[in-house]
Amino acid sequence: MGFYLRKSISVGPLRFNLSKSGIGVSTGIKGLRFGIGPRGNYIHMGHSGIYYRATLPPSSASRKQSPQPALSPPPQIPPGTHAPLEEIESADISQIVDSSSRELLDELNRKRAKTRLYPVVAIASVVIIGFGISSNWPTWLLAMLAVAGTVGTYAAHARDELEKTVVLFYDFDSDMEATYAQLHSAASQLGSCAAAWHIEASGKVHDRKYHAGASNLVRRKNTFIKKAEPPYVKTNVETIAVNVGRQTLHFFPDRVLIYDTNGVGAVGYPDLRVDVNTTRFVESESVPRDAEVVDRTWKYVNKSGGPDRRFKDNKELPVCRYEEIALSSQTGLNEVLQLSRCGLGSDFARAISLLGKKMPKEDSIH
Repeated sequence: MGFYLRKSISVGPLRFNLSKSGIGVSTGIKGLRFGIGPRGNYIHMGHSGIYYRATLPPSSASRKQSPQPALSPPPQIPPGTHAPLEEIESADISQIVDSSSRELLDELNRKRAKTRLYPVVAIASVVIIGFGISSNWPTWLLAMLAVAGTVGTYAAHARDELEKTVVLFYDFDSDMEATYAQLHSAASQLGSCAAAWHIEASGKVHDRKYHAGASNLVRRKNTFIKKAEPPYVKTNVETIAVNVGRQTLHFFPDRVLIYDTNGVGAVGYPDLRVDVNTTRFVESESVPRDAEVVDRTWKYVNKSGGPDRRFKDNKELPVCRYEEIALSSQTGLNEVLQLSRCGLGSDFARAISLLGKKMPKEDSIH
C-alpha cells in the first residue's frame, strides 16, 4: 500500500507548499493569500469557484541577490582600419581663371564686391519711423515717412541690381544652338535621377572587415542639377547649375562660371575634362528608387564574406551600382558627382566635348 504525501504544511500563519518546482511559503486568510515560491512572489484571491492569481514583481533586494550574468562588451573597431579621408575640392576661386574669361571675371568680381545700398536705406527708415512713434510725431508725418522709406528702399534696391548685375547676350547659329540644347538635354537627364551626391572626401580602407568589405570610404552630401540663374547675371539663355559643396557651377554656352563666397572663376569647355565611370557602392542609407542593387553584404564581414557574429548591430546592406562624374581642369577644378542611375553621364560628357569644339566667337558676346 502506498502512502500519502501532503503538498502543504501549515505552521501558524504560514503555509509551506511543495510543488515540482520547489518549496513555497504563503500566508493570508481564506480567499486572499500572499506567497513566495520558486517562480516568484504572487497573490491568490477569490471564492465560490472564481479565483484570481497574479505574479508580483520581485523586490529590489531580490533582484540584487540574483544578478544577471555579465554580457561581454561588443568588440571595438581598432584604430587605423582606414586612411584619413582626403578632401576632394577645387582650388581657390582666384586660381580657376580661363584666359579668355579674364575680362568677364574682373567685371563680375568687381560688381560683386560693391556694397548694397538698399539694406542701409531700409534700416534707416525703420529707425526713423520708430523714433517718431516713440516721440509722438503727428500721424500724417509718420505716414509720409513710411511712404518715403518704402520708395527709397525700392529705388535703392533697383540701383543695387543695376550696379551689381552683368548682362550677357548670346547670338547662336543653328549648329551652336543644337549643341547647347544637347547639353541641356543631358543635364536634364542627370537631374531626373532619384538621388545625386557630391563626393567631398575619400580614403582607402586598410581592413575591409570593419567597413562592409569596401575598398574606399567616402563622405558625400546630396546635391542638385537643375536650371537656375547665377547671381547678378542676366542673360538671354537658360543656364544649368550644379552644386559642388561650397561652390556652384553654372554652365553657359561658352564656359563654366564657378561661384563661391569669395568670387567667381571660370573654365572654358576646351579645358574642362569630364570622366565617367561606374562604381559599386555599399549603401547604408535608403536605396534610391532607380538604383540597381547588384549584391548584398554585411556591415561587418568575416574572412569568408559572411556576417561577423561578434557584432550585434551587424545588419545586411545592399551594394548598388552608381555612376560617378569627375569634373576637372588644369587650372584647379576638381569635383566628383555620384548619381543613382547609370548610363547618363556619357551624354553629358559628349555634349561638353562638342561645346569645346564649337566655341562661339568672342565678337558674338556683347
